[in-house]
Amino acid sequence: MRRAKTSSIFPFCNDQPSTFFFPFFFAMAFPLSSSITLSFSPSTQKRHFLSTHFAFRFSQARSQENARPFQLKGQCKASKEAFVKDKSQCRNIPTSFNLSTLINGTMKLENVIAVILILAEITSPLPLAGWDFWSISPANAVLYSPETKLPRTGELALRRAIPANTNMKAIQDSLEDISYLLRIPQRKPYGTMEGNVKKALKIAVDGKDSILASIPADLREKGSTLYSSLVDGKGGLEALLKSIKDQDPDRVSVGLASSLDTVAELELLQAPGLSFLLPEQYLKYPRLTGRAIVELTIEKGNGSSFSPEAGGELRKTATIQVVLDGYSAPLTTGNFAKLVTDGAYDGTKLSCINQAIISENDTGKNGYSVPLEIMPSGQFEPLYKTTLSVQDGELPVLPLSVYGAVAMAHSEVSEEYSSPYQFFFYLYDKRNSGLGGISFEEGQFSVFGYITAGREILPQIKTGDIIKSAKLVEGRDRLVLPSES
Repeated sequence: MRRAKTSSIFPFCNDQPSTFFFPFFFAMAFPLSSSITLSFSPSTQKRHFLSTHFAFRFSQARSQENARPFQLKGQCKASKEAFVKDKSQCRNIPTSFNLSTLINGTMKLENVIAVILILAEITSPLPLAGWDFWSISPANAVLYSPETKLPRTGELALRRAIPANTNMKAIQDSLEDISYLLRIPQRKPYGTMEGNVKKALKIAVDGKDSILASIPADLREKGSTLYSSLVDGKGGLEALLKSIKDQDPDRVSVGLASSLDTVAELELLQAPGLSFLLPEQYLKYPRLTGRAIVELTIEKGNGSSFSPEAGGELRKTATIQVVLDGYSAPLTTGNFAKLVTDGAYDGTKLSCINQAIISENDTGKNGYSVPLEIMPSGQFEPLYKTTLSVQDGELPVLPLSVYGAVAMAHSEVSEEYSSPYQFFFYLYDKRNSGLGGISFEEGQFSVFGYITAGREILPQIKTGDIIKSAKLVEGRDRLVLPSES
């Protein structure tokens, strides 16, 4: 039984119980037998009112042949505290009446409104206050909501992960909304897009001093050039605004990508290092204090070739470029970057398993058993040794639910730690995810980067293929080793 109490204007008085019925013909997912009790107290000052108590009972037939409409039964009983001795001043109420009689004049307007509100609350499919059994669980809200806005590419996820100036983040958010609006087929909301660009322009112009002041002095000249390009450059906001006014979706898409790339470059200048302090016990691990790029050269284990690039020839090897994000996972990226510089992945075999391409687990390699490291969205530092609860609405800054995400496998000893060596490429497939596009493994692994070039060769990689070489081509100056700290 569920109990809910509310107050309403319902001036019935009678020392004898009065019973009334409301038939309802609607298909609702009530239990086969349940009841709700409501208590009402009059809000109008009248000395002969009785407090009333209503017991509502719902029943649903168990089979089609015994089906009957839902029935709402109310009973009005006089309370001992408000017993009326003078019954002459109370109106007699018929012992049985239906909803049409109620509406046609038996009650005052205020009573009709009260009854309508009660019935609306009972029959409404929305989770109204106090009706917990109709509430939507956080798991459904996040896992199954088609409106969940997770980044769908590695580039977008990496851009959102940059800890930059708040004005730049506001510009970025305004522009990224346009990318969702562009997905609308046929009549696109160009008016809304125009408003978003004008908002971004206003923030950029009004916040110019704040934006440039957030860039280190030795990089400010470069930042000033990028700022000018963002506002009125060839691929800037003014050009994007013109494309929107011309209602040319192709030009809008190209201009939007150019503006967002410039935004990301400016944000990277504003974030030369970590925006938080690492816990002291983790200073013994290698760490990456920004971004780095790793190139992996893959060759077929059976001597065959990769498919040619557009207009090219068959290739004996193919290259994958991975951007490591030290802003969100400094320890995990630090360990991986150190292994790459040590040549630990050269000659490593790959295996294809369900939705992943995983490296072999060579326990002889000299890696660090780094604690599980995940930064939740909206937070300023990572959590360690703790997974996220997607069911409670927690999502990571670097989501696994992106095709080409790169993450560390779990340690064989404890899931609170990542493997010292073994990593995998995640082959995200929306068909194996919730309606919101979130992987059911989301928040369980240390994601530390994304493939930004070479994603097209992932379906061609088979078990037995080999990482011929792995090189740290950018970001060596941001890798801090324990002996250097």
